[in-house]
Amino acid sequence: MAEEDTANPPQARKGRGAASNLAGRFATRVSRRENDGWQLEEEPLGRLLTEAIEEKARTIISSNSSPDLPFSQSINPYRGCEHGCTYCYARPSHAYMDLSPGLDFESTIFFKPNAPELLEKALRKRNYVCSPIALGTNTDPYQPLERDKRITRQLLEVMQRFHQPVTIVTKSQLILRDLPILAEMAQDGLAQAAVSVTTLDNDLKRKLEPRTAGPAARLRTLETLSGAGIPTAVLAAPMIPALNDSELEAVLGAAQKAGAEFAAYILLRLPHEVAPLFRQWLQEYYPDRATHVMSLVQQSRDGRDYRSDFSQRQTGTGVFAQLLQQRFRVAIKKLGLNRRRLALDCGRFSPPPASGEQQSLF
Repeated sequence: MAEEDTANPPQARKGRGAASNLAGRFATRVSRRENDGWQLEEEPLGRLLTEAIEEKARTIISSNSSPDLPFSQSINPYRGCEHGCTYCYARPSHAYMDLSPGLDFESTIFFKPNAPELLEKALRKRNYVCSPIALGTNTDPYQPLERDKRITRQLLEVMQRFHQPVTIVTKSQLILRDLPILAEMAQDGLAQAAVSVTTLDNDLKRKLEPRTAGPAARLRTLETLSGAGIPTAVLAAPMIPALNDSELEAVLGAAQKAGAEFAAYILLRLPHEVAPLFRQWLQEYYPDRATHVMSLVQQSRDGRDYRSDFSQRQTGTGVFAQLLQQRFRVAIKKLGLNRRRLALDCGRFSPPPASGEQQSLF
């Protein structure tokens, strides 16, 4: 059950992205703290600790047929994300667990310790058809909790044994912990990594993505991955009108210098509860331009905060969206990005003998 604090107005907490615990759209009951009139000053906001909750998953591979996504199956070893990115389009998923897409999303994290076991079972099924598995499609597989839980690491170890191709999207330097595995897989055409770089401005990063690696650290991560022979991409996302969209060319250029061969961008997405949470964030940090930002967002979404149509949810429509798309095309051509098509090798897929299973001599 979500708890909203109406005694204090929405206010940013240090190290957190959301400014409130906005109730989810499915909440049937909401607990509110009210000021009874005796409180003369606003209550100080205490430190919000992260709670990790074990979740026993029943399946681990999610399939999709969305025409605007470059993958057909994915794995998310965590629900919720401690990185606390204000704009995260995965926030509404916490509403399904009767939790807030706001602060709950970044402080109540569910982890799936049986994910590696479920993956191995799925890959051994006779009807399994190999295609690349994407890690990090909803929440970051290398968020802080991964340092202790090592679920992503174990998933990679299973994929390496099965010669299962994998793609990863992250904002974290922690991916470098698994560099030896990824480098070996990349030699066989089985691994590709993308680093999301939203801004090169440290101040904006701290406000927008409070618990992520800084811009310079992400570029060094790209450089290290590329230097190890792993095909790398930069994801300039999200592009937020009148906030960071002016950095598009700079982000792409810096990533190309760091070794990125591929690039993509996404226009800001504000599904469900993300829209009011983002508005609260704008009022907290950029009240002078909040109206302008949202006006450009709505101009790119047919007058709404968000449109979920496959044809436009990633790039939007309208003058601003078209200009952003043209700028991206010009930039990648000038920088020599996306010159070749990245194709991972599904032909190498080969389940190893199961424990206790005797190998054939022929």
